[in-house]
Amino acid sequence: MPDISQHGHSTNLIGLATACMASHAFNENPKPLHIAGTRESASGLFEQLSRQSTHDDCGRIFQDYMCVVFGFETEQRLRNDHSGRRRYRNSYLRLIQDWGLDSNNAQGAVFKGWVESRFGLFPTYHKQQIASFISKDWVMYIEEKMNSRYHNNCIYMQLDLLYEYCQWVIERFQFPAATHKTLYRGVNSLDDDWLVLDEDKTHKIVRFNNIVSFTDRRSIASEFGAYILEVEVPMVKLIFFNELLPHHALHGEAEYLVIGGDYRVKVQR
Repeated sequence: MPDISQHGHSTNLIGLATACMASHAFNENPKPLHIAGTRESASGLFEQLSRQSTHDDCGRIFQDYMCVVFGFETEQRLRNDHSGRRRYRNSYLRLIQDWGLDSNNAQGAVFKGWVESRFGLFPTYHKQQIASFISKDWVMYIEEKMNSRYHNNCIYMQLDLLYEYCQWVIERFQFPAATHKTLYRGVNSLDDDWLVLDEDKTHKIVRFNNIVSFTDRRSIASEFGAYILEVEVPMVKLIFFNELLPHHALHGEAEYLVIGGDYRVKVQR
């Protein structure tokens, strides 16, 4: 179909219809989400995590595990190969860092491609609005998300583990009794291209990109646009948040990476 207004693929790796998972009804009544086979394939990691008593200890174990399994320690990342060229090992940490710098670069396309692959959701924006599968914008997104430079180190598997670790931490430490987190996003306009339903002057249903950044601080959101969108995000749609890991590049940004879809929002000025 040339129209990209539909939610996404008919298949995904979460065992739930994409249209259901992307709907505002699901967001208001969420169910657990898991990427098939991820925890099972790293059972030793999650067994080790279950024996820890603090979030900080778990964060160090997770990052050490990822460093060893995917081989992106500093000395390995900078070691030259036999041709004298510097080797590049892509990592989930570098992807998070680059997302914070520019969500519309090639690394951002890889992140969006991972969400599309695992959760079935099409991106609606990459550099500009994507309206059709036959548009140049869609082709550019496909080219960038498939760039071999960013797929040389099982990057989707790394992101699978990051998501499952995030959900495990939420279950175990962070918000054991909460189903939602109030988050904010600053925007400069309420574009009809992503406005699904205009309920009244301050309450709307908005279709966000398949991965989208929020903050839990209203003051930070106000720096990014004239309008502030207040959203109740289900915990099962969190991919990453500031306190998740002891070492990453987004400390101080209070940033949350969230799986997109249709959300009921409250618009503030």
